[in-house]
Amino acid sequence: MAEPAMRRMTPEEFFQWQLGQDGLYELVDGVPVPHVKMMPGASAQHDRATVNIIATLHAQLRGSGCRPTTDDIALRTGIATLRRPDVTVECADLVRDTYESRSPRLVVEVLSPSTSSIDRFRKLDEYRRHPTLRCILLVETRFPGAVLYRRREDGWEAETYEAMADIIDLPEIGARLALADVYDDVTFEAGRAPG
Repeated sequence: MAEPAMRRMTPEEFFQWQLGQDGLYELVDGVPVPHVKMMPGASAQHDRATVNIIATLHAQLRGSGCRPTTDDIALRTGIATLRRPDVTVECADLVRDTYESRSPRLVVEVLSPSTSSIDRFRKLDEYRRHPTLRCILLVETRFPGAVLYRRREDGWEAETYEAMADIIDLPEIGARLALADVYDDVTFEAGRAPG
């Protein structure tokens, strides 16, 4: 795998550079940084929850003009910063041959021990400043739980979901997520049974 260039890049330069790399990178303040998804051992949990979310949203959003995307599509959170949310719901005309989300309404970060801190603080702060985002969902993988940040007129409001019977209503995209669907076929740490 090629080492990232140390000089600062514009997002346009970054996308050209990314084409020659083996793995995905984020652009943080103009510097390419490997897109670290998770620690070994958490990968199956992370992948299963991510696939469940994409599958559930795809089935509901089909034909609506909104669609879920994977972390292959970047999200610009600053002049020289591009993030790769685990799931983004884009609600705009499809632009072919683009590597960047144009009108995201929802981003989902599926948390793992190695990424939880940056997802909960730095990325959350960046996502809150994005003009088209209406919802930010953080999903746990060690135990059942999710926090939805919903944009209101006077700021962001947090909603917590912890029971497997909980339903996350997402009228902003015309969908809903049941925690039971998010965690379908996911096993939790010993002593943390689904609620």
